[in-house]
Amino acid sequence: MPSPRTQQAIARLADLTPRQIVAELDRYIIGQADAKKAVAIALRNRWRRQRAPESIRNEISPNNIILIGPTGVGKTEIARRLAKLSGAPFVKVEASKFTEVGYVGRDVESMVRDLVENAIDMVRSEREVEVEDLANEKVDERILDLLLPTPPALQSESPDAKAEHEAALERHKRTREKLKALLLDGQLDGREVEVEVTQQGPGLPGQAMPGAPEGMESMAEWFRDMLPKRKKRRTVKVSEARRLLLDEELDKLIDLDDLTADALERTEAMGIVFLDEIDKIAGERGQGSGPDVSREGVQRDLLPIVEGSNVQTKYGMVKTDHILFVAAGAFHVSKPSDLIPELQGRFPIRVELKALTEADFVRIMQEPEHALTKQYAALVEAENASLSFTEEGIAELARVATRLNERMENIGARRLHTVMTTLLEELLYELPDRGREPVVVDAAMVRERLKVISEDEDLRKYIL
Repeated sequence: MPSPRTQQAIARLADLTPRQIVAELDRYIIGQADAKKAVAIALRNRWRRQRAPESIRNEISPNNIILIGPTGVGKTEIARRLAKLSGAPFVKVEASKFTEVGYVGRDVESMVRDLVENAIDMVRSEREVEVEDLANEKVDERILDLLLPTPPALQSESPDAKAEHEAALERHKRTREKLKALLLDGQLDGREVEVEVTQQGPGLPGQAMPGAPEGMESMAEWFRDMLPKRKKRRTVKVSEARRLLLDEELDKLIDLDDLTADALERTEAMGIVFLDEIDKIAGERGQGSGPDVSREGVQRDLLPIVEGSNVQTKYGMVKTDHILFVAAGAFHVSKPSDLIPELQGRFPIRVELKALTEADFVRIMQEPEHALTKQYAALVEAENASLSFTEEGIAELARVATRLNERMENIGARRLHTVMTTLLEELLYELPDRGREPVVVDAAMVRERLKVISEDEDLRKYIL
């Protein structure tokens, strides 16, 4: 049974129906309704499984998905937004970076270790928010102690000494209250104080051992954890001291064992792994480019992870039985059926994403909440200027991007980034010196600035 905190995290999914999930994804991603529907159902099933009878709960497997489509159509963005929407630990890995056991390179278990690290960071951020106010109060008191040390203890029991000591304590109290008001107001941020900070043990190189496979925990890290911590005194400004001391106070207030246990549970119950370029490990041994490593071997190494196994991490053992795996690939050369049958069976849901059209490009530049046109408008606004796009200008940009994708490598919506960067390069360079005159991007401007590049094949290859 998950801990109350993990149950609360899963319970937040109760308000996210598949239709609502799709609607949320529509705010950022244009089209691809089938893919959105598939991932929405998979996410909702996370919540449904937790409500199933305990006798059958562990038998319900996640609906692992393969997204099939060319680059730049939204595969990665769908998975990333899904994880953000659900508050689930998420990691994106490239299947082509893995090597079969016995070869130097990334082992498939590293993606689970990366997922746990992300879960640790996520849960820690949540815990820090819970204790932030208390931690800041403790930091304020420590800084006041540095600015105004407590009067020395009473040295004599004589009445005069006692009276003088009490008067000193009273003056100290009044001064401390005044300093606290100044501190909270930020008026003491520039004052210097001497703080004692924790250091690691003797310096060790922060790299893995030479020749060790990528993804292995470095020996240096293990040694640093074992060595005693040392204290060092530093003279810093109050603003810097606040940052240093806050980290220490947060560490004291957060139960690391409880944090780790929660993160491991969160990983097992809600984790999402986006396995990109899975088509690169499909096919027979020796086909294609890349290192001379059996791609079928990588698939067989992946199989137990996707199927459900125990993976050892530095935080403890992680069961992968209910981690959701979303694989993606263009499958231009190979086909999903070229994967080994056992791995195919672990990805029961297959969705083909459609190539983007010129009309899609128009919508991509207008409708999403963080559309590219809105991003560039925000950048220009930082210089106290304004940038706007006419409908004709957007249509022309979409036409140019579509034509370039047809003549060159089709990189989908990413082509809009290259086109927009080239279009606005001169403007962004001159912006600080040109004043606040509004900039309007219309069809004529697009044609004028992109004509030479879009028509010159050699330039296209290197610039666009």
